[in-house]
Amino acid sequence: MRAIAWRWAKRIGLGVLALGLLIHLYALLLTLVLPPTTLNMTGSALVGRDVQHRSVPLEEISPHLVRAVIAAEDSRFCSHGGIDMDAINQALRERSAGGRLRGASTISQQTAKNVFFWNGGGYVRKAGEAWMTLVIETVWGKERIMETYLNIAEWGDGIYGAEAAAQARFGVSAADLSPYQAALLAAVLPNPNDWRVDPPGNYVSGRASTLQQRMGIVQRDGLASCVLD
Repeated sequence: MRAIAWRWAKRIGLGVLALGLLIHLYALLLTLVLPPTTLNMTGSALVGRDVQHRSVPLEEISPHLVRAVIAAEDSRFCSHGGIDMDAINQALRERSAGGRLRGASTISQQTAKNVFFWNGGGYVRKAGEAWMTLVIETVWGKERIMETYLNIAEWGDGIYGAEAAAQARFGVSAADLSPYQAALLAAVLPNPNDWRVDPPGNYVSGRASTLQQRMGIVQRDGLASCVLD
């Protein structure tokens, strides 16, 4: 019985090692090409959604959208190493003071999760996400992380990536997004299947207006300097 258990343990261990090796090789490959799909896109297709997705290089995405997602999702994107410990500690302090526990996930972490993992999964997925965040910060760098993030982020209704979102929501290319259109897209990122931009409700409109002000701060203070010239 012990021999059988040992054989199965070795097989499982080898399987885990092989899977880890494949994930790391895939991360290296993605320094050359953008992800053709993600598990989230596959999941959308499996439930019958018409997945809309077309990758474009970062230079074909409006800098307004880069500033908008930094303003909305991760103002310290250019200064942290992938995991923002200051944001995590602040979230924990707010929770201990009686507030609700808010997310402190960086753009790098969201990119790692969306490229290599799935929604849910508990601590096992979170541990893998944290490790792969450090991997892509080291191997890809900030520009590639932002480029990948903007090409795989979900904007609801099976729409993935900035180009598909710009075309579907506003009838323009991602390169031609106005500051307000970019702010609207960034405003719905936390909940893209429930918050709408066409037309936006009062909450989304107000959040987008606030983000436009923050985008000015991002530009003024160079908070997107690791991505934009």
